Amino acid sequence: MDEAALRAQLAGLGASLFARGYSVGTAGNISVRLPDGFLMTPTNSCLGRLDPARISKLAPDFAHVSGDKPSKEVFMHRAVLTARPDAGAVVHLHSTHATAIACLAEPGEVAPIPPLTPYFVMRVGRNLPVIRYYRPGDGAMESDIHEAAKGAKAVLLANHGPVVSGRTLEDAVHAAEELEEAARLALLLRGAGARSLTAAQVDDLLSTFG
Repeated sequence: MDEAALRAQLAGLGASLFARGYSVGTAGNISVRLPDGFLMTPTNSCLGRLDPARISKLAPDFAHVSGDKPSKEVFMHRAVLTARPDAGAVVHLHSTHATAIACLAEPGEVAPIPPLTPYFVMRVGRNLPVIRYYRPGDGAMESDIHEAAKGAKAVLLANHGPVVSGRTLEDAVHAAEELEEAARLALLLRGAGARSLTAAQVDDLLSTFG
């Protein structure tokens, strides 16, 4: 897919996420890997009203090249994209249920959402590390995210929200959607003695779809 098509796709998927309440106001940001750098949603932009032509373009070293000024959370995307060379995109949201889990889970936890469905395991994986709280925009979290992302497709920022990667932009968005649904199920079933997938079932899914 060429850059123009990726810009249009980013704007369209951002609008879809916003329309369904996965982000509100100017919350959340998205990045996409290009052959010659990266695309990133601009600072203080609304995912529901992105102008494809004004989306920020960054060089391979993440320096701003063109378009509007990028999100202040460039470092968050850099942390994941450098830790995961296979990742083609990163989605950071403040989606309600995933953020609720991020408020309940203890920093350092690696599986705050149980493997209730195969789809969660297939899209997000076995690990979902919880990064300790940092003030939004604090670049000091970059090293923690980078280390956690080496072994996980997604992380939760304590009291903040999810950061999710995928092979393509669509993959990253689908994984973020699946994470939100898994978080909703986990909260709905909390304390009800729900049956989780077994370790063998998780292993089977990861060996087939991971």
